[in-house]
Amino acid sequence: MTLGVNIDHIAVLREARKINDPDPLMALAVCAQNGADQITIHLREDRRHIHDEDAQRIIDASPLPVNLECSIDPAIIDIVCSLRPHRATLVPEKREEVTTEGGLDVSGQFESILNAINKLNAHEIEVSLFIDPTIEAVETSERLGAQWVELHTGSYANLYAMRHSALPHSHHAIESLRLPRHELDERIQKAYGDIVDSANLGRSLGLKVAAGHGLNYQNIASIVTIDTIEELNIGQSIIARSVFTGLATAVRDMKKLCQR
Repeated sequence: MTLGVNIDHIAVLREARKINDPDPLMALAVCAQNGADQITIHLREDRRHIHDEDAQRIIDASPLPVNLECSIDPAIIDIVCSLRPHRATLVPEKREEVTTEGGLDVSGQFESILNAINKLNAHEIEVSLFIDPTIEAVETSERLGAQWVELHTGSYANLYAMRHSALPHSHHAIESLRLPRHELDERIQKAYGDIVDSANLGRSLGLKVAAGHGLNYQNIASIVTIDTIEELNIGQSIIARSVFTGLATAVRDMKKLCQR
């Protein structure tokens, strides 16, 4: 299973002080030398971390393919077309969210997404759609003509954290998830089953299947066993671990866990 390393959080750290350090560009060689198969970045409409010049420098310098996440806003799509990354992953955006929560509304935004896909494909950029793991979303993605789908694993990851950490006892816990362990186990199995079913359907329809959001060193073991998922995109947990181990070790450790 291939590993895309999302380096957005290096830029998040830089933006905390509004200076030029740390530079996300410096992560490229470290990631490539320690097992990463792809670099992933997100050019958000509000430019809260990765900036246009970051994206340009990373795409120009990366020894690995670059997967550029972006919204379907026409102005952003025009920028992506000019940058020419290896792949564009279309994601939903809300200014008030901390991170991307939930997948694209591929049915409700069908025409807008179709226009974005057609324009990106015309510039020889393959397209992935970041979707919730549902049968409807996968089938609609195939009708839209995307080459990839990336399954949103956030529900699975959040439930796993509730079940296997002290999170339910912290101030971060969502009241509705203060549940008995057996009920959390059932919800985890349901969320995991949705990922499996969606991945299998995507492959059967000729789509390439990736997964990401909230995946970390503890919860990817089950995801890695899904044969129809060929790529994981992981960022926050790798960058968080690198604070203590260094980026090389953090990437290398995650890559080992991605091996089937």
